[in-house]
Amino acid sequence: MSWTNYHTHSYFCDGKFAPEEHVKEAVKQGLYAYGVSTHSPVPFDSSWNMKMEEVPRYVKEVRQAAEAYKNDIQVYLGMEVDYIPNIVGCSSDFIQKAELDYTVGSIHYVDQFPNGKPWEIDGPHQLFLDGLSTIFHNDIRAAVERYYELTRHMIQYDCPDVIGHLDKIKMQNEDGNLFSEDEGWYRDAVEETLEVIAQSSAIVEVNTRGLYKKATDTPYPSPWILEKILEKNIPICLNADSHIPTEITKGFSEAAHILKEIGFNQLHILYNGEWQGVDFDTKGLKMLNH
Repeated sequence: MSWTNYHTHSYFCDGKFAPEEHVKEAVKQGLYAYGVSTHSPVPFDSSWNMKMEEVPRYVKEVRQAAEAYKNDIQVYLGMEVDYIPNIVGCSSDFIQKAELDYTVGSIHYVDQFPNGKPWEIDGPHQLFLDGLSTIFHNDIRAAVERYYELTRHMIQYDCPDVIGHLDKIKMQNEDGNLFSEDEGWYRDAVEETLEVIAQSSAIVEVNTRGLYKKATDTPYPSPWILEKILEKNIPICLNADSHIPTEITKGFSEAAHILKEIGFNQLHILYNGEWQGVDFDTKGLKMLNH
């Protein structure tokens, strides 16, 4: 038994090593399928997004790896699209021209500083605090509600195949100093977002990076959110958000245990060219025919 992983980063963005090196590790670990999803280009300076001029080489390298290892694993070409209203989204021309197999849609940027620089919500904590102070006048509720508003906007107007780390903003909430996930306004923001997701065709990823990087005690999203996702019959997939080859299944058994305890029986995977539900346990996917 083994897994799949569709949220991965290579040397085209803030990951390490060539896509082929990641694929080799996926083959070594016996993964059924592997997706490469570099951070999409953005029209401003960024230390971790792919450069626009690199897109053709990125597409070529992933497609070459897919061909080279086609007898061992299914490799898919994706991109993690940093959704910014009216600037970047899954329908952007360069993404359409890349002819991707799938997209992961994520919110990493929330509004901007007075100088026009976008505010990263998952960068260094001090940068987060600077934006919270400058843009939202230290109103954490307003900032977090805006984060979820942007998530809903992405789903309603430029929906990806997979919604990346739904509650990523919680990584800045060290020791619950900024807000509590039990607060009514926070739960309302999440609930409203889940209602929008339930009306879409999107899959919510269960992202283990916070777990294995010790940034959070729970996966993205939190278990109480996962309980609501199950109630609403929203499909999920399990991803590692890996940046080096050895991370490609990190945290999977722990996350799978949490999912089984909640009551999930299936994970969605991209396999044989289509998204489909597959049974799983803490050791991997129960693939019948592959």
